[in-house]
Amino acid sequence: MSGQRILVVDDDEAIRHSLSFMLRHAGFDVKTFPGGEPFLEAVDDEHVSCILLDVRMPDIDGLTVLEELRGRGNFWPVIVLTGHGDVSTAVTAMKSGATDFLEKPYEKQAILDSIAKGFDKLNENASDEQRKIEANARLKHLTQRETEVLELLSDGLTNKAIAERLSISARTVEIHRANLMVKLETESLSGALKVAFAAGIGLAC
Repeated sequence: MSGQRILVVDDDEAIRHSLSFMLRHAGFDVKTFPGGEPFLEAVDDEHVSCILLDVRMPDIDGLTVLEELRGRGNFWPVIVLTGHGDVSTAVTAMKSGATDFLEKPYEKQAILDSIAKGFDKLNENASDEQRKIEANARLKHLTQRETEVLELLSDGLTNKAIAERLSISARTVEIHRANLMVKLETESLSGALKVAFAAGIGLAC
């Protein structure tokens, strides 16, 4: 847990102080912001963090801050802090990409559990991004025709259907398929498809 960073955004000084004290005691590196505006001005220079974001703030409300973050391409975990019974706001926040929401007053363990889930999600996203980078690096070794064959395989086409689509023989498709599997360092079609899907090929509905 040591070294993980938490950004607390809340206009209530008492809440900022109590959260900061509790989280530092739990081993986190904590930085606080008194509102949405100062947070948005500084967040681009921050290290990867989990964000505790109050919804009701006088300068910019939390939902607007969340939307601005996502608009900038920032997908760090955001835990929204709402008033008791503010279900509609919580639902809107989740639809906007919040990792979780907590109703005030919140208990220490609930916050720690939510933060742990947030960092788990962050690690999953990082792993997905790493797989995408590695997959794209492998795909660069394919010829244009091999890439076309892989794309059609990813769409579920048979060798015969691919041959008809590309106006080549089924035997030529088999050769391209064998070559691309060697270049992708896999011995099976499922392995080749995993690389394709990791790179985003064949995922469009």
